[in-house]
Amino acid sequence: MFKVVMQYPDGTSEDEDELFETEAEAEAYGLEQCNNYVVGGEVLHLSNPGDYPLNDDEVDFEVVEVDQ
Repeated sequence: MFKVVMQYPDGTSEDEDELFETEAEAEAYGLEQCNNYVVGGEVLHLSNPGDYPLNDDEVDFEVVEVDQ
């Protein structure tokens, strides 16, 4: 089994609860979560640019194998 650990620009990380049978499934999920992070930042910026400046912070992820 595999899971995704998200790594944010401020140095924090977060283990996702989802478990995947293959590494490829976990990789696809991690990429989707990175995209969601970027799109969410753009939406916040469009709603109120003064409070939510658009930045180039990049989020990353790691796929780790877990025993169950």
